[in-house]
Amino acid sequence: MFSFGSVFSEIACILAIATAVGALALWLRQPLIMAFIIVGILIGPAGLRLVSANEEVELLAELGIALLLFVVGLKLDPHEIQSVGSVAIVAGMGQIIITGILGDVIASFLGFDLISAFYIGLSLTFSSTIIVVKLLSDRQEIDALHGRIALGVLIVQDLVVVVAMILLTAFSEESQQSLGQEIISVIVKGGLFLFFIAILTRYILPQLLHILASSTELLLIFAISWAIALAAVGDSLGFSKEVGAFVAGVSLASTTYRATIGARLVSLRDFLLLFFFIDLGIHINVSYLGAEILSAIVLSLFVLLGKPLMIMVLMSSRGYRKYTSTITSLSLSQISEFSLIIAALGLDLGHIDENVLGLITLVGLITMGVSTYMIMYSHIIYEKLLPVVSQFDRLIPHSHRKLGDLDAVNVHGVDIILFGLGRYGGSLIQALQGSGLQILGVDFNPELVREWRNKGLLAFYGDAEDPEFAATLPLNEAKWVISTLPGQRIGLTLLHTLEYQKFDGKVALTSHTEREMDILKNAGSDLVLLPFRDAAHEAARMLVTDLN
Repeated sequence: MFSFGSVFSEIACILAIATAVGALALWLRQPLIMAFIIVGILIGPAGLRLVSANEEVELLAELGIALLLFVVGLKLDPHEIQSVGSVAIVAGMGQIIITGILGDVIASFLGFDLISAFYIGLSLTFSSTIIVVKLLSDRQEIDALHGRIALGVLIVQDLVVVVAMILLTAFSEESQQSLGQEIISVIVKGGLFLFFIAILTRYILPQLLHILASSTELLLIFAISWAIALAAVGDSLGFSKEVGAFVAGVSLASTTYRATIGARLVSLRDFLLLFFFIDLGIHINVSYLGAEILSAIVLSLFVLLGKPLMIMVLMSSRGYRKYTSTITSLSLSQISEFSLIIAALGLDLGHIDENVLGLITLVGLITMGVSTYMIMYSHIIYEKLLPVVSQFDRLIPHSHRKLGDLDAVNVHGVDIILFGLGRYGGSLIQALQGSGLQILGVDFNPELVREWRNKGLLAFYGDAEDPEFAATLPLNEAKWVISTLPGQRIGLTLLHTLEYQKFDGKVALTSHTEREMDILKNAGSDLVLLPFRDAAHEAARMLVTDLN
């Protein structure tokens, strides 16, 4: 192995190689995630053996994972998590059970013994939090309905991973506690941990952040410290670092400083995540990958095709339309980095051999690589699969669509169809209702829909990005279609749907940036709302009026 003489020189070499390979990947229009995994294989023991600073790279990787989950937690207010909690639990637990059983059966048919088949089936059930969150964040879809559901499913899976690792360890000879004692210990420690964080969030953190906010640099340092500290606490309590960091983010999500903290952490997060994917590549033992190629292909096809199908069925049974269920399921079509950890644990415990570890690793590489493209091009894939998905959707019983059943309500005389019933949309509705206009409101948060229905609004559950739902709206009567949901993708999708449905009224979309506003106007929007700018102009008008 070539020696650089210092850890600093090795890190410099890693960054230089990652930059070169990343630039090549961009030129070839390939995902950076796979490029960085290849860098890890290239510089690691399986490649040129250029790096010996494995501990330093692993530490940077763990910091990157912690910050990634912290930033995700920052974007999720606890009230928003509740809105997708039930479907996340149903889809997450249902998929884990079905995938685990079928994966075990497939592995048995491939000739593996009972214990090895159990580990293979268990490894196939989990999806990669790191890859899914990173790609959805890059596409600005983590806050979309399918992104929030996918994240909820991943959280459920991560919690199951913790329990699974405890159970597996309990079957080892080194375990000092009984299985029941381990489970009780986890429940007690987890409950106390969450209770302590809830007390801090309610009584301490708001005042502390208000004091620290006088210095943006100090606020940022505190946020990083808080994320790493809770990640360490979560790890020491027997949970994963990811769970601890995520809880740290959620604890600050309801504060007024979450946007400032999140925006300043994005670049640092992306830099540190580079080391996670490199570290993953470094630890891949290529010598074990070729022994079970046929089995790896069979299991990979099961993960890439079977898991999305299961999630689609489970989500559809909860009342979600085919667009949301399809895009969500495509996001979760890979196995997790935790699958490799479980396989390594099984090897350490003597439950499986190195060939099984190599098989699970190879399945991980195949599914992570292919699913990266499935996530990046999920909307294009959905359009290609729409005829098949539509036929499949009709075979699934839907029991929770009363909030979106427009056919069951006599909808006439609608002047405005408005997507988004949150704070901005709600304020707009109140102002418009004062003019005597008939408004039909749409939102993907069922709690908001029920709340507005109780106020007397004609409100329905639906997604602006779902072409099927938009086609059921009374577009022939409405004079305006308004979307208060910010984002270029949402706006362009809605415009495309309305154009396809030959809507001859006017369209108003919402943006938070001048650049997006120009794009939406050029695409055909009659009006683009900029909430922050418009609010500032109105405030200035009132101040000038008062002064005069």
